[in-house]
Amino acid sequence: MRLSVIGCGYLGAVHAAAMASIGHDVVGIDIDKRKIEALTKGEAPFFEPGLQEILTDGVRAGRLQFTTDIDAADGAAVHFVGVGTPQQQSGYAADLTYVNAAFENLLPHLREGDIVAGKSTVPVGTAATLAPKVAATGATLVWNPEFLREGWAVQDTVDPDRLVAGVPDGPDGERAAEILRSVYHPAVAKGTPFIVTDYATAELVKVSANAFLATKISFINAMAEIAEVTGADVTLLADAIGYDVRIGRRFLGAGIGFGGGCLPKDIRAFAARAEELGRRESVSFLREVDAINLRRRDRAVELVVDGLGGSVFGKKIAVLGAAFKPHSDDVRDSPALDVAVRLNGLGADIVVTDPQAIDNARRLHPQLTYVADRDETLRDADAVLLVTEWDEYRREMAPEHVNTLTHGRVVVDGRNGLDAAAWRAAGWTYYGMGRP
Repeated sequence: MRLSVIGCGYLGAVHAAAMASIGHDVVGIDIDKRKIEALTKGEAPFFEPGLQEILTDGVRAGRLQFTTDIDAADGAAVHFVGVGTPQQQSGYAADLTYVNAAFENLLPHLREGDIVAGKSTVPVGTAATLAPKVAATGATLVWNPEFLREGWAVQDTVDPDRLVAGVPDGPDGERAAEILRSVYHPAVAKGTPFIVTDYATAELVKVSANAFLATKISFINAMAEIAEVTGADVTLLADAIGYDVRIGRRFLGAGIGFGGGCLPKDIRAFAARAEELGRRESVSFLREVDAINLRRRDRAVELVVDGLGGSVFGKKIAVLGAAFKPHSDDVRDSPALDVAVRLNGLGADIVVTDPQAIDNARRLHPQLTYVADRDETLRDADAVLLVTEWDEYRREMAPEHVNTLTHGRVVVDGRNGLDAAAWRAAGWTYYGMGRP
């Protein structure tokens, strides 16, 4: 099937390459010339495991093309719109500028029977506003939210845990759902749940899922705050309650909190939209979820300061991690970088390393020092701060080896990813998040 993908950022580039990998002919369209030039050469503009391989294969096979020309959307049976919805500069609501522009530019190229599938995360009610404009061209709007996890985005696109299609009532909606099933034929054939809903439900599925995950993470971080004043161990607490099948252990890892380009802005936009709908009280707890999350960054800074005797001025701190999570080079709203910047503001000599995110971090915060080699980052450090749980730091970094490199013996584990007993046995003063 011939598909177009409008917007070739993180979501769109992955979606375009993944759709080509399952046999579709795909054209990706974006206004960013530099991005399109890279993609046209088969070069991934960001790090995502598995993306480079399917991107290269798709371009070489001729099933995947990229352009800045919206005219290339002509002839596609399904048009996916996956542009960004950043937080408004003047408030918490989502900025729909790019979504509205994408639809306005696409409308002249739609024909009778086309399907437009919105994938952007938008405030509930957006699809209902856009649907009449699409219908006026003879096409049908479907809202098909994405559920990608950075680091697993290719897998989540090719082999999702569920597919959701928000469609209009009547024959047009039924036909649109069937066409979308055929687009995702490998996943549908293996029995992946395909849930057909109205527009509003499809929009809410995405934002409510993100709100739930953010709430779960902030809950265990709130318990870490209690553990810190009672002497409890939040990691053992999480293990114990995680055995309850109603709760589960996943996303119960206390630390410096969540970041990235989705959870923070999505829960803020959800709260803002609820207020617009006159239901502010329904999700008012999300304000506290956000506040708890940000407080854990403060706590990481406090632990480093305390560990170095009350002042970090002139002290070298080796910061392990810059990306907001492992298996990604995304530094948007990265807790790791936020903590590093705050310590730098207190006069510390900050040296940051990361397997993938150094270039992006340097562009965002050039005032910090960046070193690609982990051991060189550690050399002569007065303290070590783990803030992104890459395996290079969690599993492949023995405290005895670090002893031969650093000046000090203070380690702050911002992700509770290290073996506290092993580090203490090697002579380190270990500080965890919500751990005694």
